[in-house]
Amino acid sequence: MALSDGVVKNVLLSYFYVLIWICLSFSVIVYNKYILDRKLYNWPFPISLTMIHMAFCSALAYLLVRVFKVVEEPAAMTRDLYVKSIVPIGALYSLSLWFSNSAYIYLSVSFIQMLKALMPVAVYSLGLAFKRDTFKSDTMLNMVSISLGVGVAAYGEAKFDTWGVMLQLLAVVFEATRLVLIQILLNSRGISLNPITSLFYVAPCCLAFLSVPWMIMEYPLLRDTSSFHLDFVIFGTNSLCAFALNLAVFLLVGKTSALTMNVAGVVKDWLLIAFSWSVIKDTVTPINLFGYFLAFLGVAYYNHSKLQALKAADAQRKAQQADEEAGRLLEEREGEGTGKKSETQN
Repeated sequence: MALSDGVVKNVLLSYFYVLIWICLSFSVIVYNKYILDRKLYNWPFPISLTMIHMAFCSALAYLLVRVFKVVEEPAAMTRDLYVKSIVPIGALYSLSLWFSNSAYIYLSVSFIQMLKALMPVAVYSLGLAFKRDTFKSDTMLNMVSISLGVGVAAYGEAKFDTWGVMLQLLAVVFEATRLVLIQILLNSRGISLNPITSLFYVAPCCLAFLSVPWMIMEYPLLRDTSSFHLDFVIFGTNSLCAFALNLAVFLLVGKTSALTMNVAGVVKDWLLIAFSWSVIKDTVTPINLFGYFLAFLGVAYYNHSKLQALKAADAQRKAQQADEEAGRLLEEREGEGTGKKSETQN
């Protein structure tokens, strides 16, 4: 059966959004590595770089939400909800970005992507701790296989740096905690934030939180080394890429699904590993690749399980709606029948 023009157009558009997201995500990671690495641009100030991103994103998000009204503000957002929900999420996001950017100073791009494969493990473990997930032996076995694969990849890493690994693992833990808290503090209350409104609310929080360690750790170094003189082309385009990535996430999730982004993320990781080996000349060993392949299989199975669960939940929801509709129609018919009997008796 031939596909309609509309279906073909939607499929091509979805692939286009995926391609944009992969390119932008790829660019931001490589760009951050270029700026922070002492062997490349040599500007090793991860807190400062993150603050530049957050300031830039805050300004553009404000324009899109409040001035141009491209996206709507959630009506349910109150001052109390902001303090109790957005502020802790912003604190976790600032720590996640700070530590993940810091890791670029010590680790290769390829090895960082391998360590990021632990994200499902962290999310599931925290989901169990916060009672947002139920324990399943097959899921736990899958989490063990992902961890084993990452462990093998770490064992085969040619330039293993303990401090860099600790920073990246902390970034994964903080990011996973943020994702779980979003479910607990926002989604459970019926509040859904897209990437633009998320930046509108969260980016200023991140900026405020990061200013404290920045004043203590990086400001004195920046002042003493005269590193305040920024290259506006480098940092401007880098910040623009970071904001464009959030816009791409908005388009990708809005037009496809979050699961599509997860699958695209796997493709992006393999591309980054290849780029890191071929262009940046990072050392990627066969043990690295074997370990990451094991982790990749686990992540692929995890995404597949999530898809099946989403399909089952959707089918259950549709069946429930059909039952409710049938019940309503039956009540209407019974009501009509009762009315006719009353008329006959009269």
